[in-house]
Amino acid sequence: MAIKRIGVHVGTSGGVWTAVQRAVDAGANTFQIFSSSPRTWKAPEVKPADAEKLRAMRAEHDVNPMVIHASYLINLCSQTESVRENSILGFRGEVERALALGAEFLVLHPGSWKGLTRDEGLRLAAQSIERAMEGMAFAGHNFTLLIENSAGAEFSLGGSFEQVAELVEQLKPCMPVAVCLDTCHCHVAGYDLVSDEGYAETMQNIADTIGFDAVRVWHCNDAKAPMGSKLDRHEHIGEGTMGAATFRRLLHDKRFEHAAFIAETPVDEPGDEMRNVMALRALSAG
Repeated sequence: MAIKRIGVHVGTSGGVWTAVQRAVDAGANTFQIFSSSPRTWKAPEVKPADAEKLRAMRAEHDVNPMVIHASYLINLCSQTESVRENSILGFRGEVERALALGAEFLVLHPGSWKGLTRDEGLRLAAQSIERAMEGMAFAGHNFTLLIENSAGAEFSLGGSFEQVAELVEQLKPCMPVAVCLDTCHCHVAGYDLVSDEGYAETMQNIADTIGFDAVRVWHCNDAKAPMGSKLDRHEHIGEGTMGAATFRRLLHDKRFEHAAFIAETPVDEPGDEMRNVMALRALSAG
């Protein structure tokens, strides 16, 4: 049986390779980072020596997969051309850095189609990603783009499993692509993961749209807000409106044995990363 991969989003202060030790110190065997500041378009190029040190530390501690979360500024389906052009360049940079660092996954929020129709937003997102990937080769890289579901806010692409599945299908000819699901986003978008009946219904919805095999990463976040509220507010594992039992069931679901489970929970005080990783580990074991 494969080792269950449970991790957390960590910082990279002091060098990208330092994220590995932070993950290990938190009790994690997988991790997520930003490859540059998520709130600015400017990003430094990856230094080969840094990438090599990162790979060596990951191999030493058996920390994988490595997940990068794309910048929050990227909006590939914006109706504003300048925003879309910056997003295309920004996304290409994210992929280039992911390949240079040897990351297995890059998680992307496609953006908001405000001012457009849903179909126009999907079309623009797919076209923008295709443009960004022109001339890029993925042979020899163990790399996959992951489209993440959103919290269901109006105009946000990915608020439903159907939207995620449609975008994935459109992108398959362009690049390796699969899915990241966020528990908090599912919950506040109206997908029930808490009750027995609701969990079964949500799993059937995943099966009918995305497919279990396509879900490569779960972002494990409890929620501060009620189900269906559309409010994306993460809470510590077991302390929100979803509860610990929800995560126990998900972690034991054999349909996701291949997936990594990564917390993006709040860091209110030192040690919170470890606290949430340990909570997930305990639920996975019990």
